[in-house]
Amino acid sequence: MTRPMEGIRILEVAQFTYVPSSGAVLADWGADVIKIEHAEHGDAQRGLIRVLGLDVAGEGVNFFPIMEGPNRGKRSIGLTLGSPEAAEVLHELVRRADVFVTNFLPEARRNAGIDIDDIRAVNPDIIYVRGSGFGAKGPEQDAGGYDMTGFWSRSGSAAALTAAESERLIGMPTGAFGDNIGGMTIAGGIAAALLKRERTGETSVVDVSLLSVGAWATQYGSNLAMVLGCELPPAPQTVPGAPRNPTTGSYRTKDGRWIVFNMLQLGKYWPEVCRVLEHPEWVSDPRFADHEQLFQNGAAAADLIQEVLLTKTYAEWTPIFANMDGQWAGVQTFWELSQDESLRANGLVAQVVDADGHPRELIQSPVLFDQDPPTITRAPQFAEHTDEILGELGLSDEQILELKIQGIVT
Repeated sequence: MTRPMEGIRILEVAQFTYVPSSGAVLADWGADVIKIEHAEHGDAQRGLIRVLGLDVAGEGVNFFPIMEGPNRGKRSIGLTLGSPEAAEVLHELVRRADVFVTNFLPEARRNAGIDIDDIRAVNPDIIYVRGSGFGAKGPEQDAGGYDMTGFWSRSGSAAALTAAESERLIGMPTGAFGDNIGGMTIAGGIAAALLKRERTGETSVVDVSLLSVGAWATQYGSNLAMVLGCELPPAPQTVPGAPRNPTTGSYRTKDGRWIVFNMLQLGKYWPEVCRVLEHPEWVSDPRFADHEQLFQNGAAAADLIQEVLLTKTYAEWTPIFANMDGQWAGVQTFWELSQDESLRANGLVAQVVDADGHPRELIQSPVLFDQDPPTITRAPQFAEHTDEILGELGLSDEQILELKIQGIVT
């Protein structure tokens, strides 16, 4: 198993999903990630019991996807930041770390003694990473944010997907959608900063905001708008197919599911679509005789395709299109994605054993090294590794007990 981050230690003071998910990726890649949690409450996300209308916690169950996904592979210590006694433990951890990662807001960082000057005073060579809602500069540097605000709403994604006549704003497809994309971005930034430090000896401050990640994801729209100097017209809501190219666009099946064609080379793929749909006569139809005619009569061709697709169910069409020479996809549910043959063939559904010894599965982080998926472990229970981590710092059992009595560690 390839573990390119083996030997790298990450110290994480963060909660919820956005920044912690970067630590999960780095742990997948082999880093030792130590998660510092509030000594009494732990990561605030541990207190969420309902997400998207679903229970995320159950009696007698210690496996919660909302915590497992962004925290697997880490070790946890409960520490009361801001006290002199806790500072001694924190500073020893900082001295031994390569990277410090946080999503605390500026005032909270100062109060906890974990702002950049505090950390660099202890370890000048450490890479300091800040994940924020709207950036480390500007009028919103002190403002908190979640992916629904910084990533989804501000990036143009929600506006682009919500029709003008809609009575409700289109929301993200699932919880932590932008958070996990942002976490992957942070992990890449950390990897680059580590490479820079190795090559030059210079350390870095890495900043990634949910707003910047959202803007990057939707950059085509913003770049085009800046060229035009105005708002873009709303995207036409055309079903079936695209206005001019019937080999692109979405088509409904008999059971109300969707099949998406994305064959951009119309002249190349039109005969193939006709063959697969068992309508070879469409190729010689005067309306579709050449590329120009087909382009002009694209809507009529799309209507014909839609009519045929309505004769079979999604499950009946997917094996038929599997043999088609062209780009297409069935619109999958989350369950179908979790069972996706290609996803599993590439080791991107990971096996993990939960705290109760039960086998579980989690979606793997998307980067593979040498086609070798990492072996991952579960997320830590709250403060599960406090004694282990303090022991590594050289504290005796008596010293650890005294810190617990004082409420400094959990």
